[in-house]
Amino acid sequence: MLVHQFLAAALSPRRASERGASIVEYALLVALIAVVCIGAVTFLGNETADSYSQLGTSLN
Repeated sequence: MLVHQFLAAALSPRRASERGASIVEYALLVALIAVVCIGAVTFLGNETADSYSQLGTSLN
C-alpha cells in the first residue's frame, strides 16, 4: 500500500505539468497558424488586387 501511495504522489504532479505543457503547445500552434494565415492573406491580397485590377481594365 505504501508503494502505491508513493507512486500516486510521484505521478500526480507530472500529470498536471504535462497538461500545462499541452496547453502551451496548443497555444503556440494556434499562434503559428495565425501568423501563417495573416502572411498568406497579406501576400495573396496584393496579388489578387492586381489580378482583379487587370481584369477590370481588360473588361472596359
